[in-house]
Amino acid sequence: MSETFTSVSQEEAGLRDRVRLTFDLDADICVIGAGLAGLSIALEAARLGASVAVLEGRHIGWNASGNQLGTVMPGFALPLTDLIERIGFEDARELWALSKEGAEFVRANATEENMPGIGLSDGVLEVSNVDTGDRLISRLQMLNEDFDTEVEGWQANHVRGLLKTDRYFHGVYYPRAFQVDGRKYVHGLAALARRAGARIFEDTPVVSIDHSGIRKRIVTPSARLRATHIVLAGNIHLGAPLKRLSETLLPVWRYAGVTAPLGERLHEIIAFKGSVMDSDGVDHFRIVDGDRLMWESPETTWAARPQRFAGAVRRRIRTIFPELGNVEIADMFGGVTGQTVHGMPQIGQLRKGLWVASGFGRQGMNTSAMAGQMIARSILRGDERWRLFSPFELVWAGGATGRVAGQLVGIWSRASSAVAGSLARYRERARVKDREREARLAKANRAAGTGPRRPPPGVRPRPAPPRPAAQDIAIEQVEQGREPASHDAGISR
Repeated sequence: MSETFTSVSQEEAGLRDRVRLTFDLDADICVIGAGLAGLSIALEAARLGASVAVLEGRHIGWNASGNQLGTVMPGFALPLTDLIERIGFEDARELWALSKEGAEFVRANATEENMPGIGLSDGVLEVSNVDTGDRLISRLQMLNEDFDTEVEGWQANHVRGLLKTDRYFHGVYYPRAFQVDGRKYVHGLAALARRAGARIFEDTPVVSIDHSGIRKRIVTPSARLRATHIVLAGNIHLGAPLKRLSETLLPVWRYAGVTAPLGERLHEIIAFKGSVMDSDGVDHFRIVDGDRLMWESPETTWAARPQRFAGAVRRRIRTIFPELGNVEIADMFGGVTGQTVHGMPQIGQLRKGLWVASGFGRQGMNTSAMAGQMIARSILRGDERWRLFSPFELVWAGGATGRVAGQLVGIWSRASSAVAGSLARYRERARVKDREREARLAKANRAAGTGPRRPPPGVRPRPAPPRPAAQDIAIEQVEQGREPASHDAGISR
């Protein structure tokens, strides 16, 4: 097990005392759930002067919040073009700006002074499994010009110079995106919230909620709590009192592994120092602890022991980077996230004094941080920007049938990605062979001192080799800091 995970597991094993709620308590705000969203809300509200109590049925960051790769970048799970189509260009711009604010909230908190050993490093690369240069140019123009986001377009040869694999083509590089030690961040967030005055009670499940009246009442096994505002940030684990809300989320378990030390050969094969994710949302990886590879890939819609998927992670690494060989998986971890039907998080006020912050599956750490800021400021300062999420209503996720359908869709998506990638690589090899053949023919003609030979009667001439695609030229122009010749605008957890 890597050093990063050893330190956290020791902490979770009992080096810090958990405090249960064993006495009746009054607070301005009661947050249910001590994951990234709940702790972000508690921290921001406490900083703004409110009295805050956080109730957690198990312990801080026990689920997905404490078992993620720690990548922080702007955006949502819903593709940007789909977001614009759903709510319009101006509202999409505002939501994107909020997602950037969420990323900066994480950066501001994740300092070595606040969270020793957090290991913040810059740079996230999104790679394409297929050759999509034309769409890439449109996306770069949109992000740069319309959404004020610093991005760079990388050609396939640049991507492959840093990642020794033929599986990836073009890439989008986010220099302002970053990554942190995810497990240390969630515990560091709890420490900051406590320091700001929030009270966090673990091993304190909620038995019932009465959200009528000005002062809401929350019952736990050992005490009662009264609050003016309740924020539901418990994801799919809100339990019986809020079963209807939990059923609006499709539970998806995501698993990741950390290899044993791989030495210098790892840096020879993976020279990029930040996080890498593919555009199909299949693989997500980065180097940790100097020479280990952290890799997230398998997912299911049912619970399973993470160790069961060690072989799947090993095979996936070998498929993408065959030069690494059959690596040893030293540690496996995983957690369940709640994914919404519409692909956006659920953020807002359900009724007066009752708030929700959930549905962060595949959304990224920036969105839970954004929700924390937004809800705290809505309650305490009257910030109404949460209404931008009103078009994304609570939609039933389909229950058991939805889980089966979700698993089948996941299998189909992965298979489609594999087929599309294989076809793209086949076409690339065919183009290379054609160019090599034409080059040999031209060389032979020059050596013979003749021009191009005419084909025999009745034989169709071979078509001329293809000119470089317009999108490749445009990408090269972007890399060199020049505007592409064409301005046709048309965009992965």
